Amino acid sequence: MFRKTSCLLICLLLISLLIPAQADAEASGLRLDMSSPTLKQEVTVKTFVDGDTTHFHVPESVHPSGVLKARYLAVDTPESTGRIEEYGKAASLYTRSKLESAVSIIVESDDAQWNIDSTGERYLVWVWYKTSESDEYRNLNVELLEQGLARANSSARNRYGTVCMDAIARGKEAKLHLHSGQKDPDFYYGNAVELTLRELRCSPESYNGVKVAFSGVITMNDGSSVYVESYDPETERWYGMSVYYGFNMNGSALDILSVGNESRIVGTLQYYEAGATWQVSGLTYRAVRPKDPGNIQKLSDGHSPAFAPVTPAMLQEEITVPLEDGKHTASAIELSLATSVSLQGLTVISAEAGMDEDHPSGMTLQCERDGVPIQLYLVSPPAVSPDSLAGCTVDARGIVDLHYGAYQIKVFLPGHLTIH
Repeated sequence: MFRKTSCLLICLLLISLLIPAQADAEASGLRLDMSSPTLKQEVTVKTFVDGDTTHFHVPESVHPSGVLKARYLAVDTPESTGRIEEYGKAASLYTRSKLESAVSIIVESDDAQWNIDSTGERYLVWVWYKTSESDEYRNLNVELLEQGLARANSSARNRYGTVCMDAIARGKEAKLHLHSGQKDPDFYYGNAVELTLRELRCSPESYNGVKVAFSGVITMNDGSSVYVESYDPETERWYGMSVYYGFNMNGSALDILSVGNESRIVGTLQYYEAGATWQVSGLTYRAVRPKDPGNIQKLSDGHSPAFAPVTPAMLQEEITVPLEDGKHTASAIELSLATSVSLQGLTVISAEAGMDEDHPSGMTLQCERDGVPIQLYLVSPPAVSPDSLAGCTVDARGIVDLHYGAYQIKVFLPGHLTIH
């Protein structure tokens, strides 16, 4: 009897050691108190951004736009948007999987008001979810810490500080993810894969999360991103890509990314959820080793955007592009993403101020030519009322852009729109 009991105890001990501490809200003992003085709002997901940032649909009484850009309290997950870090993709997928399976999501403030983070745009919240009506709400912030998918971020200085610190300790004890000492299987550690922009544009899924290198002309700067394009003589088409450089580039690196330069870009390809499009990010530049193959590099200067002449009808055509391992068929406007184009003789059907949260002072024009519609977005619109543009004929030069699933031509400079 003693021997059987001992064996049973040993087996239970081994099982407890082998099974990771699946740290969740139940393990922490944390429960959502609907009677507390904090603000609470049931929400639905609008856009998944990364592990600790999500955009939620909310009533206009919470935010006039109907969208609350939420930054999770107490956690800092590895980056998976601006730059790519180890376990960033895992954290992003974890958050997405939990909220996609939820039947209800509630965001909670840390005190009696909705508080904004240092960006002035995102609201600091606790995110609660449950996967069935009979479940208790679980705290996603705490789960990210428990799973070792987030670093501490003022974790002790909030209403659930003790719970958060205990969660961090459990994640470290279980050696999960960031605390494992192991390489992230979803992180690309190898050298950059040298590609043409044609290959990258036509088969981005094949390089998702991969460090890539390509060359092209910098055609436009959009704040923290540039557009890069190159000409492919075989298909006689221009191909482009949006490149996010963020806010940490120094003067020499920014010079390399100046409009008009032909530059070699080295970074990681990713699908940018908030913009619903592909981009390259995670650029590096070490001034002490300017010829390092991992650096971005300037190849030449004095170039201009192609501004390839197109019509709305041409952009709707189906195009087949040959690739090394097959072919790719898509609409011309999809293949032209991030390239510069010019259109003439567009009739303005309607105009409306704003409609782009990244450039709220802009103007959106719904246009058509020969019965085929096309949308223009003017980053710097003319000093006229939108109503006065209806019925006008315009010529435009801009970048082919995908904005929340809708294709448009983004016109950056006032001189790139001619009103007849």
